[in-house]
Amino acid sequence: MKQIWKQTWRQRLAAALIQLLMVLAMAGVGIRMPVQAAEKNAVTQSGEMKVHFLDVGQGLSILAQSEGKTMIYDGGDRKTSRFVVSYLKEHGVSKIDYLISSHYDADHMTGLIGCLNAFDVKNVISSNYVHTSKLYQSFVKAVKADGLKMQHPAVGKTYKFGRGSFEILAPKTIEAKGSNNNSVAIKLMNGENSFVFTGDAEHESEAAMCNSGIDLSCDVLVPGHHGSATATSWDFLQKTVPEYAVISCGTNNKYGHPDKDTMDKLQSMDIQVYRTDKQGTIVVTSDGTNLNWSAEPCNDYTPGDDSDQGTQSTSEVQQEASKTATGEHVWVSATGNKYHKTNHCGNMNPNTAKEETREEAEAQGLEPCKKCY
Repeated sequence: MKQIWKQTWRQRLAAALIQLLMVLAMAGVGIRMPVQAAEKNAVTQSGEMKVHFLDVGQGLSILAQSEGKTMIYDGGDRKTSRFVVSYLKEHGVSKIDYLISSHYDADHMTGLIGCLNAFDVKNVISSNYVHTSKLYQSFVKAVKADGLKMQHPAVGKTYKFGRGSFEILAPKTIEAKGSNNNSVAIKLMNGENSFVFTGDAEHESEAAMCNSGIDLSCDVLVPGHHGSATATSWDFLQKTVPEYAVISCGTNNKYGHPDKDTMDKLQSMDIQVYRTDKQGTIVVTSDGTNLNWSAEPCNDYTPGDDSDQGTQSTSEVQQEASKTATGEHVWVSATGNKYHKTNHCGNMNPNTAKEETREEAEAQGLEPCKKCY
């Protein structure tokens, strides 16, 4: 009898606690879970990777989250520094595992100082040169105040990041009087999905990346220097062959970004375009195979300056686009009737795959893999 009473008492207590929690929850009291924590757990539990292209006007800032890990690549300028910190907090960020400063221009670095002051930062990756600005000194001081060192990894170094990883693509060398070509460029990978961020890297740095032997192919490319004509060369597009381009620039900016030459290239290659000056902050979720975007691409290929006529005629653009398409390198398996964008497609054995041009593959009667293309 005593045993039965004890079980009944426990059951009643459990029922009473459940009822109490339900009442408190309905009343808005209960056990508190901040919105930030809930959102963070959602990212962690899903096993997905989210990449946020923040609208920081004429600047660049990219947030990546994967299984509880956080990366911030550049932080925008002084005007948007508070927005960047606030945005990260709203999305559950309390710790930054990798804070990456592509280079030390104000429109890329200022917001990172705010992040160093607001969050628990574990690693700082930056370019190995010294800038003359007071802002650079403030950045260095903030890094030291956190007991951290500025890391300058070599090209090819790979870091684990949540479910995926990222690899250093640039800079191969440091320009003594330069800044843009000293940008730290990375390839962020999650399963079969990949993203390439190049800061303000221009043609010279892009050429070094093309000659590095690293696989630059990606799903998403952020064209260098806000879509300036000094970046996004034909050779670089041939190596990266992105499906999407995300351009970060300010509305009616004084530089006229993005330039017509860049937009003509993207349009001629049928690369779908997102633009922060037209669409604001853009978020994409990768499950390792597919990409789910927060909005449809705007595919607005107009330059930032309406008077920009470009430097290439329509026929020259079409000719270069044709050369780029036929010169694209693909992967072909020992058996099968498809060619692939990567040898880790999942529909082929990477150990028996060989690389050749797309033109050569199509001449053999091979068709594009639906998963890759």
